[in-house]
Amino acid sequence: MEEYFSFDNRLGIQLPDLNLNWEHYNQETQHSILFHWEKVRGSIPDRIAELEDNINQKQAMLSDESDFPRSCELNSEIADLASVINDLWIWYRANQTVSKRTHQ
Repeated sequence: MEEYFSFDNRLGIQLPDLNLNWEHYNQETQHSILFHWEKVRGSIPDRIAELEDNINQKQAMLSDESDFPRSCELNSEIADLASVINDLWIWYRANQTVSKRTHQ
């Protein structure tokens, strides 16, 4: 599946990276791609939970931080992680319609 997916370092998951329009792939390849995507998609909630744990740790550090520049760094890191979580949820939800089609 390496030719149809690429790892996104920011999100920490593989994302579809298709070079052709979907219709140009044969049915067997389409099923393989969709099957692989379902496995990736199923891992998204676990990835989000990891990031939420990281946010919670940083928030705990922030509550004890008295150095203003470090507080700003922690706030920025928390915002970045929250942005990743938001994007992961978008990927998770946006592809529900594709996932439903594969089960029909």
